[in-house]
Amino acid sequence: MKILLLSGSPRKNGNSSAMADAFTAGAESAGHQVVRFDVAGMNINGCQGCEYCHVQGEGKCIQQDDMVQIYEHLADCDAIVFASAVYYWTLTAQLQAALHRFYAIGRPPKAVKFAYMLSSGSPGVYDAIDSQLKDSFDFMGIEIAGRVVANDADGENKSPAKLAECTALGASL
Repeated sequence: MKILLLSGSPRKNGNSSAMADAFTAGAESAGHQVVRFDVAGMNINGCQGCEYCHVQGEGKCIQQDDMVQIYEHLADCDAIVFASAVYYWTLTAQLQAALHRFYAIGRPPKAVKFAYMLSSGSPGVYDAIDSQLKDSFDFMGIEIAGRVVANDADGENKSPAKLAECTALGASL
C-alpha cells in the first residue's frame, strides 16, 4: 500500500512528529511504502477560490507552489494520513492549507483509507477536527481507518503507549 503522510507541526521534533515517526515505522514494518511531507516547512498557500482548477485547469491548481509535489503523490496513494498538533481546536494552519488545496482534485483517485494522529496540550479539544475530517473524507468517499490522540495534561504525548498506538495504526493499514 502506498501511504501519503502529511505532518503539520512546525516543531520539527515535536509530539506530532514523533507520532508520524512511529506510524511510519509500523507501516514500513508491514510492507507499506510511506511518503512523508512535513508541510510546515513547505511553501503551500491557501486555496484562492478562483475556480481555475474546475473551469480551465482540469483538476490542476493554478498555484505553482510546493503543493505540486503533494498532488503527484495524491494521484496514486492508497491511503492518506495526517499528523497534527492542535493549537486552537483545529489542525495546524499549514496542514489546513494543504487540506483546502485538495479542492482542486476533488477526490484522490485511488485513496481508500484515511487515518490521523493528533497531539495537544489539553484533552477535549478534538471534536471540531473529528467532525471536519469525517465530513471531508466522507465527501471524498474515503474510509476513516483510525485515529490516535494524545495530550500533555494526561502525560500521553510521546509516551511509549501512545507511540505504540501510532505504530500499530501504521501496521494496520
